[in-house]
Amino acid sequence: MLELPELMEGVLMLDLVIKGGQVVTPMGVGSWDIAIQGEKIVAVAAPGALPDEAGRVIDATGMVVVPGGIEPHAHISAPIMGHGDLKTAPPEEVSRAALFGGTTTLMDFAIQYPGIDIPQAIQERTDTWLGKSYADYAHHLMLLGAIPPEILGSLHEAVEDGHSSIKIFTTNIRPPATTGEPRMVGTGHLHDLMEEIQRMNAMLLVHSEDDDMVQHMYQKLAREERTEWHNMHLVHSAESEDVSFRRVLRVSEWTGAPVYFVHVSATQGLQNILEARADGRPVYGETLHNYCCFGSENYKEENGMKYHTYPSLKSEADRQSLWDGIINNGLSTMATDEYCTSWETKISGRTVADVTGGHNGAESRMGVTYSEGVSRRGMSLQRFVDVSSANAAKIMGLYPRKGVLAPGSDADITLIDTNFKRKLTMDDFHISDYSIWEGFEADGWPVTTVLRGNVVVDNREFKGTLGEGKFIPRKVDALVTNRPVA
Repeated sequence: MLELPELMEGVLMLDLVIKGGQVVTPMGVGSWDIAIQGEKIVAVAAPGALPDEAGRVIDATGMVVVPGGIEPHAHISAPIMGHGDLKTAPPEEVSRAALFGGTTTLMDFAIQYPGIDIPQAIQERTDTWLGKSYADYAHHLMLLGAIPPEILGSLHEAVEDGHSSIKIFTTNIRPPATTGEPRMVGTGHLHDLMEEIQRMNAMLLVHSEDDDMVQHMYQKLAREERTEWHNMHLVHSAESEDVSFRRVLRVSEWTGAPVYFVHVSATQGLQNILEARADGRPVYGETLHNYCCFGSENYKEENGMKYHTYPSLKSEADRQSLWDGIINNGLSTMATDEYCTSWETKISGRTVADVTGGHNGAESRMGVTYSEGVSRRGMSLQRFVDVSSANAAKIMGLYPRKGVLAPGSDADITLIDTNFKRKLTMDDFHISDYSIWEGFEADGWPVTTVLRGNVVVDNREFKGTLGEGKFIPRKVDALVTNRPVA
């Protein structure tokens, strides 16, 4: 139990009290009550220890009470590869759906395209988000292609302003004719960036695939006339992930830079991360809930490209390995790579070279992870909080403001109804016109969400206000960048 702090002294009446739930804190799991004043948690206390009066009391009996979810990897109002000026769903839509799903903070990307500088990239994101989000948000930087010296030299200013994470690609993902701006950062540029990351105490995010292997397989399958979308896992293969992870890790060993691998999809990627972490290195891995719940065999279904997120779904053995990494050790976060399009756009590509990646996953992430991870696979509640919120907060510099139920932290809170047990229908989703999670057997689902003390989803009824979401500046703790702490 966390004792009532001095912060409670002088409080005449609490704004909100959540009572009767099974509360998950860093100190353990217990039947505690949570006191909220303004935007902050002021106490986590034994039943009956809080003042009798409050502006509102929520009865959380039958609920698991956890920190609001943090989505560390989302592409919101972002260009859709291969579709001209078409963009993914905007903040208004994604943030609303995320709150329905218990996620209170979203992290997307300020993209530094060739020809613009980092301040311009950040300003574009500011214009896209300011006053247009129901949830809190932050931005990673994304660097595309060769990194000019002037861009590398200006990174520290963005990090000092609260953008403490930078993403790069080691592949162009698709064939050059269909990819748009080159994405791949070569090994030399990667080395220089890592040196700068290490000096700035920032976090490096890497989409890690071997581009030579990827492009070779596109060409090979074209020659062999095997370009159907269900061969995607042959292009974006486990071998490619393995080779690329090892190269990135070797450069990080030379430079001392921390690495966060986005969307780990294969057993080999997980094993590489485990080996690095066993050596005490600051290496972190993220997987996606669609990688954990679907495999390459699902591509063979009618319109099976609906499951695809780059790199690709892998084998059943890989799928089980990813669950093991999330439940036990090796993987730090469950993310989505949110990339919300319409059904028409999603299924328009029919070959390995033109399939549209991504899906609308931010709303389903916490419920799917709880149902499959906790209810069916025995994941502990504290581990659930780690992979859905706390670890992302620590790695990306949001902790302890976000990702924890403790006095002084933002009152971002999600209530999961353990009695919510049924197949999901499209009526359970609040974004786009399709979901790969339609028909999923829910066994515990978010029903009430609190954002900085405001009840924004009340027993599955939306109460949020557009523009209520705030930009959250970040600074990564030096412990996180020196050893694997999350």
